[in-house]
Amino acid sequence: MPHVISTAAARRLIALAALLLAVCSQWPQTGLAWTGADEWLRDQFIRRQASARTEQRVAVIDIDETSLAAAGPWPWPRERIATMIEQLLGEYGARGVALDLVLPEKADVGGDARLAMLSQHGPLVLPQAFDYNGNTPLRVGQLTGGQPAPRQGEAVAASGYIANHAGLAQAAHIGNIGFVPDADGVIRRLPMQTWFAGRAYPTLSLALLNCCGGGATAAPLRGPTGGMQEGDGLRRLPYRLQWEAYNVIPASMILDLSAPAALLRDKLVLIGSSSLGLADRVATPLSASTSGLLVHAAALTAQLDARAGLAPAPWPGRLIAVLYAGATIALCSWTLRRTAALVNVAVLAAAAALWLALAWQMAPHDALFSPSGPLLAQLFLLAVGVPFAWQMSQRQSRRLLDTLRQYVADAVVDELLRSNLSDPLKPSHCEVTTLIADMQGYTGHVAALPLEQAAELTRAFLDCLTGPVLAAHGTLDKFTGDGLVAFWGAPLPVPDHADQALDAAAAILAAMASFNAARQRQGQAPIRVRIGIESGRAMAGDFGSAARSIYTAVGDSVNVASRLETAARDLPHDVVIGPGTAALCRRHPLQRIGELTLRGKQHPTTLYTLVASLPQQGVL
Repeated sequence: MPHVISTAAARRLIALAALLLAVCSQWPQTGLAWTGADEWLRDQFIRRQASARTEQRVAVIDIDETSLAAAGPWPWPRERIATMIEQLLGEYGARGVALDLVLPEKADVGGDARLAMLSQHGPLVLPQAFDYNGNTPLRVGQLTGGQPAPRQGEAVAASGYIANHAGLAQAAHIGNIGFVPDADGVIRRLPMQTWFAGRAYPTLSLALLNCCGGGATAAPLRGPTGGMQEGDGLRRLPYRLQWEAYNVIPASMILDLSAPAALLRDKLVLIGSSSLGLADRVATPLSASTSGLLVHAAALTAQLDARAGLAPAPWPGRLIAVLYAGATIALCSWTLRRTAALVNVAVLAAAAALWLALAWQMAPHDALFSPSGPLLAQLFLLAVGVPFAWQMSQRQSRRLLDTLRQYVADAVVDELLRSNLSDPLKPSHCEVTTLIADMQGYTGHVAALPLEQAAELTRAFLDCLTGPVLAAHGTLDKFTGDGLVAFWGAPLPVPDHADQALDAAAAILAAMASFNAARQRQGQAPIRVRIGIESGRAMAGDFGSAARSIYTAVGDSVNVASRLETAARDLPHDVVIGPGTAALCRRHPLQRIGELTLRGKQHPTTLYTLVASLPQQGVL
């Protein structure tokens, strides 16, 4: 059927569209990624998965409000900064120090000289900040450090910089402290390498590891760290620790040597400021406002975990997401055609909840997959697939009802609806009782009548047959010109189908008696009806063609009923009943009237009739 073909094609298109959404959402460059939802979900995962365990390898020195109140307002003399660094490396035994404060202008000569000496010969990393905006190219201070490198995808191109003054240009180790916020202003990624004017510059934490990590050159957040490279060269920060997990020590405690030595010995130290006055505040997935210094601490933790083999093992997140979405789409393609809309909504809701649980586990193992991709496919199925399936179900229901009402009484249709059968017209084997009725001598009755009167006689006779059949909850199979075929036991199975057919036969005889009485009053000849009834196993269902639905029953018992109706022509009984019906009936008294070998049968068939239909004396 053309509409069935188009419906099946539409289902396939919906499934294909959902799968394409799931696939394309895993690659942002397609433009179909649900980026905002991805980042929101990852932020929720990060907040809830971040550990409170104390970071034992890193210490953070904060020039906070307390330190500014104790040691004086910013800017501090360079002598004070140099003294703090010397005490960290000497008195406290820190492994290395990275400064998160750019010094673009010269200050006190002695302090600058000490800082220059420390940066050239000590384990000190000085910062410089690259700008990636490009709207107002910056050229502040003297850029230094970096390695000659061609423009590569792993390095993020910068448009300008704020560097230290020329007196610090001979520093051995330089790290970038510039950020590239996302569109919503949140720092989720870090440019581990920055490219500018033909040279590549590492980020601050990477430079500190390369300087003082105590091993091979640090690898910048690769593979299982959860900070794999994005398409634009940025690397996602895993933020595995809560901010409270870091040992943050006020700078004033370093200056007066009151800080606990155990918190600093053999540690990698970052120096910066959380003071609002110094304006080094950024938004991260962990909090809306925090010190930018802690972002570098989070990057340092991720790199240390990677070097120690503590980072989560890599998972193929994109592949898992696509496979999960494909499995969900396949499941829904099956359920959408077979279950109610509410069930499909529940299936999609359960699939979404299960995916969120899986994405929760996957997020630390893969920084590139889209957590919202399968959800986008499921939302598409909810918005398009479920309404389409509901509409097709309603259309199918209307078609079934329209078809059923052609054959069965409204009471049977209502019972079918209450029984909630998925496809009541589907062919199936069942026990049925078939009634076949016909007018004897139809040609002789209508041969001499005008066309209008012949048609009126036919309609009136068929009304005598149809009304009792439908009143007895029978299924009207077909009209045979001057008769009909009806059966009981399908599409709704009933235990007393034989008695219901006999109810209809008795009612037909009563209707014909009234019909003939009216004809006799008009001086017309009576009309005899012949009825054959038999019960047995048959196959009932919609056996129609592409052009028309026909609900019918086929089987040996149906053929026997037809032979019995034909045999009634030579018998003095209007109703001839087969042995199958006689064995099943409980409410009607029957009488055996003999045996007859029916056409197509090798053995005689015992015949019965209703007691009420026995011929009176002198009749036939």
